[in-house]
Parts: sequence; C-alpha cells; structure tokens
Amino acid sequence: MLIGEVARRSGVSARMLRHYESLGLVRPSSRTGSGFREYSGQDLRRIFHIESLRSLGLSLREVGRALDDPGFTPSALVGDLIRQTRERIAAETDLLTRLRRIDAADPAGWEDVLQVVALLQALGSKSADARQRAALSSADEVPVPVEALVEAALSETDPNVAGALRWALARSGDGGGALLAESLNSPVAAVRKRAVQSLAEMPGGEATGQLRQALANPDVVVRGYAALALGARGVADAVPTLIDMIVEGRNDVDAADALSVLAGDTALAEQIATRLVDRLAHDATGAPVRGRLTQALAAVPGTTASRALAELSQDEDRAVALTAAYLLQLHDAR
Repeated sequence: MLIGEVARRSGVSARMLRHYESLGLVRPSSRTGSGFREYSGQDLRRIFHIESLRSLGLSLREVGRALDDPGFTPSALVGDLIRQTRERIAAETDLLTRLRRIDAADPAGWEDVLQVVALLQALGSKSADARQRAALSSADEVPVPVEALVEAALSETDPNVAGALRWALARSGDGGGALLAESLNSPVAAVRKRAVQSLAEMPGGEATGQLRQALANPDVVVRGYAALALGARGVADAVPTLIDMIVEGRNDVDAADALSVLAGDTALAEQIATRLVDRLAHDATGAPVRGRLTQALAAVPGTTASRALAELSQDEDRAVALTAAYLLQLHDAR
C-alpha cells in the first residue's frame, strides 16, 4: 500500500505518517521502484497501535517505548496516566467552578470580573484575616456568588471568619438557604453543624421552613441549633426538641431561654408548662434533670407553672424543693 492508501485506511494524514517515520515510530517495509513508500499489512497494524496508545494520552516518545521495549511494563505508566488525568480533571473542574461563579455575579465589566476573582481568591487564602475581609466585603456592589460563600462557610474553622461568613450569607439573598439545607445531611458532623449554624442566621420564611425540617434530622446537634433558632422566631414546633435539650442537658440554658420567648404567647405558655410537668412526672429521674426542668418552669408564666412549682417546693429532694420554693416567689411576683 502506498502512503495515500494507508492514510485513507488509518485516518492518519500523510504528513503525520511522515512525522511518525522521522521519529522512528513506523517505517514502510519497502519502497517501489519509483521510490515511493510502500506499507505492509503489519505496518498498518503498527499505525493502528500507535493511534490506540495515543488515544490513552501517551506521548509519542512513550508510544515508541511501549511498542519497542521488550521489558516495558504498562502498569506504572497507566498508573501515572490515571493520576495525571485526575489532576487535570480536578484543575478543569476548579476552573469551571470559578467561571460559573464569576458568571453568577453578573459582572458589568472587566473591573467587576477582577474584583470577583480577587474576592474568590481571598476566600481561599491561608490567612484568616484575608478570608474575613473577603467575607465582610462581599456585600459591595459586586458580591461574592452565594455558592462560594456557602462553600467557604462549610469549611471554615476560624470562629471570627465563620461569623463573618454567616453574616455575609444572611445578606446574600436567595439560594444560600437551599444549599445549606442540602449540607445538613453531610456525612461530616462538622459540616452539618456549620450548615445549621449558618441556616439559623438566614432570614425569611424559606429558612424557617428548612429549620423546621431540620427538627427531624438524625443529628442531635442539628436538631438543637434548629430548635434554638426556631424558638427565637416564635415557632411552636421547636418546643418538644427544646424540652429534650433541657432533659438531656444539651445547651439547656439556651433552650430554657428559647422556651421563655415562646411562652410570651399565653396559650402556648400553658402548653409548654404542661409538657414540662409531664416530663417531670414520667422522664425526670435524678436531681440534675429535675432541677433543670424546675428552672425552665420558672420562666413560663401562667397557673400551670405556678402549681407545678408549688408542688416541687415539697419535693423529696431538698435541692429541688429549695430551688422550686425560691423560683415560685419570683414567678408569682411577676
């Protein structure tokens, strides 16, 4: 076969075939009387082998070694190709993410593009001060895309920077709450905690709805932060979880404060007091638990709480009785 026929069959141009020959990758088996290159079937198979190896990402030098070195083993080279490919994909994915975030900021000109790029770079800085400044400046005319803020908030370990990022997210508008809600089911406990802390500071009905759903989360930390946030918003759904926190001694003081806020509603105050009394009657074993429930009752107005405190002032546990008697005086003085 002459070079034109080989090019047609293999899909490799005549120019590339000559290049392969110059590198010693393939040599025509013979030449015609007129000096034209003449390729055999074996030559054609080698060309196909070259193209197959090139399709795996091998360089022409590596192709030649693979085909001609009898002692060559492909495992190490294939392993390197896998690593290089993963690194390339990671780099391209990172680039795509940055481009999407710049596009989401809807920049009006190159100055805006450069500003967004600078803020994104600062959010990924090793310097906590730089990350904090980036978070605080994200409310400027060209804001950081909310996806980038969420990602930064979920990975931030510095408490000051984390607070700044939550502040920025609370002012970022739509989108942040949904992304944070997705992270409430992360396999990483720290990410779940940061997600619910950030969601707790998000304003609006959408965030409230997501916090309501978080009350059923299997993570007690997530449930606790959601209940505290909902209690501050006056959402009665939080009451059972808040009482659980008091019984279990998890942020019990904050939980009692949240119940006190909810008890500002007279009808709800009676329901809260009834639930607390029920827990005292059925679940509260041990003075610490009874003491925490007693103190929580003192913050709830109404006759149900008063009667319960009066009964507790006669409790067989002297510490509980003294606490209840003292709190009853304060309760009735209100």
